[in-house]
Amino acid sequence: MMVKVIGLIELRDEGAFEQYRSQVGQTVELYKGSIKNRGSVADVFWNELGCAQFSAFVELEFPSAKDAKTWANSPEYQALVPNRNKAMKLTLFSIAI
Repeated sequence: MMVKVIGLIELRDEGAFEQYRSQVGQTVELYKGSIKNRGSVADVFWNELGCAQFSAFVELEFPSAKDAKTWANSPEYQALVPNRNKAMKLTLFSIAI
């Protein structure tokens, strides 16, 4: 079963974000994943869950939930987390399709 990983992003530091963005794709590919879509949020129609503001998103795809989880916890990705934390606030979750 294919798994999508969705990230809701609030940018904090454009320079740190560009550095993170230039490195994160390689870590995704190491764990059989791919970046399917990136973009900015055009409009939020409802926010009944009270989510924090976000202005951008990313959609990743992995062959399995195990691959997605292994990537998220991998040493390669974890090495990017300090810069990611400088670059953005992030909510990251997976969905099974």
